[in-house]
Amino acid sequence: MGRLVPAVTRALDILELFLDGDGTLSAPDIVRRLHLPRTTVHELVTTLAARQYIVPVPGQPGRYRLGVRPYQLGSRYAEQLDLAAEGQQVARSVAETCDETVHVAILDGTDVIYIAKVDSTHAVRMVSAAGRRLPAHCTSVGKMLLASLPEPELAARIPDGAELIAMTPNSITDPGALRETLAGIRERGLAVESRESNPDVSCVAAPVRDRTGQVVAALSISVPMIRWSEERMAELAHLAAKGAVELSERLGHRSAA
Repeated sequence: MGRLVPAVTRALDILELFLDGDGTLSAPDIVRRLHLPRTTVHELVTTLAARQYIVPVPGQPGRYRLGVRPYQLGSRYAEQLDLAAEGQQVARSVAETCDETVHVAILDGTDVIYIAKVDSTHAVRMVSAAGRRLPAHCTSVGKMLLASLPEPELAARIPDGAELIAMTPNSITDPGALRETLAGIRERGLAVESRESNPDVSCVAAPVRDRTGQVVAALSISVPMIRWSEERMAELAHLAAKGAVELSERLGHRSAA
């Protein structure tokens, strides 16, 4: 690995300061927060401004905000993102940690479609495949995604009189009961499914957000009942949430500090 260039590191440190607060900074602010010499900060700020990475704030002499160049770079990064490919990489990392089956899914109408999947190495594991479609209300990823919809959109997709099919005796089939379940999921930020899509499997799922903060997918960990317990569920819930945050960050979402 090559040597880090101090001047480049300091310039990037300055740019990252604009992620906090109201998004504006003065040279004295930068000196105070990064503990750099005033002359160094002046030179770096002048260079960044000349290249349009930062620009003066109108009506506020001496203060700067981010310029157009970071936006252009971010837009190019966003254009290259592939949710399925990024999801597969994160799913693989999570699966290596817990050695259980990990899925990433998106919502399509009232169904979920699995766009990424990594299997457990256990002899007893969930049998599924990327591209598979299931009723959203029967799965942890689906319930997570339904819970993330605005109420009018949820009501349009699943009205009060909707007929919800049952995949197992544990599946939720009443729209009112589903709404109560989704309310709890919104509160917790986590969805759990116990033998609702498969009588031998339980799952836990967390939301994946894009750069705007919108939920665009969900990441789940599926476990055969022989390895499921309250303690194991808590462990996997933490891993699913951590994996979902990592995937969200890859999609450009900035998690709250």
